[in-house]
Amino acid sequence: MVEHQEESHATTAQIDDILSEKLEKAFHQQTSTVVLHDIAKIACEHSSIDLAYAAPRLPPTARHLLYDNLAHVKDKIAFMIHTDSGTRLAVFRHISDIEVKKLIERMPPDEAVFVLEDISERRFRRVLDLIDPKKAMRIREIKKHPRNTAGRLMTNEFFAFSKEVTIGEASLYIRNNPGIDLTRRIFVLGNSGELQGYVPARNFIVNPDFLPLRQVMRPILYKVSPDAEREEVVDLVQRYGISALPVVDDQDRLIGVITYEDVLEAIEDITDETLASVGGVAEKIRAYEPFWRRLFSRAPWLAFTLCAGLINVGVISSFQSYEGSILTFMLFFVPLITGMSGNIGLQCSTVLVRGMALGAPSLLSKRDTVRRELVTGVSIGCVFGLFCGVLVYLLDFLPAVGRIALGPLAVGVVVGSGLAGACFAGTLLGVFSPLFFSRIGIDPAIASGPIVTALNDLLSMSIYLLIASGLISLFL
Repeated sequence: MVEHQEESHATTAQIDDILSEKLEKAFHQQTSTVVLHDIAKIACEHSSIDLAYAAPRLPPTARHLLYDNLAHVKDKIAFMIHTDSGTRLAVFRHISDIEVKKLIERMPPDEAVFVLEDISERRFRRVLDLIDPKKAMRIREIKKHPRNTAGRLMTNEFFAFSKEVTIGEASLYIRNNPGIDLTRRIFVLGNSGELQGYVPARNFIVNPDFLPLRQVMRPILYKVSPDAEREEVVDLVQRYGISALPVVDDQDRLIGVITYEDVLEAIEDITDETLASVGGVAEKIRAYEPFWRRLFSRAPWLAFTLCAGLINVGVISSFQSYEGSILTFMLFFVPLITGMSGNIGLQCSTVLVRGMALGAPSLLSKRDTVRRELVTGVSIGCVFGLFCGVLVYLLDFLPAVGRIALGPLAVGVVVGSGLAGACFAGTLLGVFSPLFFSRIGIDPAIASGPIVTALNDLLSMSIYLLIASGLISLFL
């Protein structure tokens, strides 16, 4: 009890560190009896949710020990819902179909679908044959919808009544069905089952029992179809603060409800996927991953960067016909050029990707954003190109090159123009690459990742060298 009170004052990061240290000590004991005793003690001292977040840091063969030492079924259910896919898979390999049945029967259908995604299709059918037919039907109804859609996010366990039902009758039915958690909004249906409105839970307390629901219901302003993308759902719930978003079919009949908690989980998934795309990392940071898997998850992205770098070498070598001092002068500024153009392109792509992540922009707003980012990027490139050119001219820190071939003014013009041209190329790539990836069905966040960064280095350096060589030819 003391330890639980101490944890209540600690941050989640501190709790994770404490748990990781305890688990590391437990699994490095020499005697297996001591290990099992320590694991059981840890499971008693910490919440099942904290254990679920700590489990992915363990080797896969040891994760089921945390599950086995949880005392109550509700703790095991919370552990399976909150842990990662790899841990669920490790536990499923260890437990029987009967044990899976006990877990699934006490889960909401949407959570059950989420958990059962980590078992084979054959075992999925076996487990559904064991559980209550009504529950199995609800699970199948949710699973038939594609991933990352409203149909997969929703739960089909909710309270909905005819508009002629009284508050007292609805309240009695809700009390007799405590297994359904969704009570913040009670939905009202028409004579044909179509969605007509909802009643906030508060109205069941402040109004007399004899009133029919139609007299206290409120209109439904926002609803989605089961095929709506999760980004659309997130945008609606975030913008209008909807605690329970109804999902309706083509006949406007209520088939499910998306809760605020479901949306928070979807936001976490979107954020994780976006960050992984930006960094070019396919692995899960919190999860225990063998070295070879981490290596191969990063290798494809880095291989592209390597190939782009080799092409860069080929581009530079093609300018060897210039006099040695001139070529050296051009290469002095390559890090400056690639760094500036890369950052400008990254800023432009980040603005567009962020706008897409917050909700699909209309065609008009998309054009306006593209136009604004192009103007901003080109203007910044010109301003910094002019500033850099003037600075290079004033510093005159290449006196040998200036005396032999070029004067300080010519050096400033070459560098400033090359930088402006490279920044223009970076702006174009940063603005249009997210639109291109979105158009072909790829996460536009990849536009901020290693692939586009490598392409930007290649494009900006090529533009710089072409501009510089052309201007040098004029001055010589």
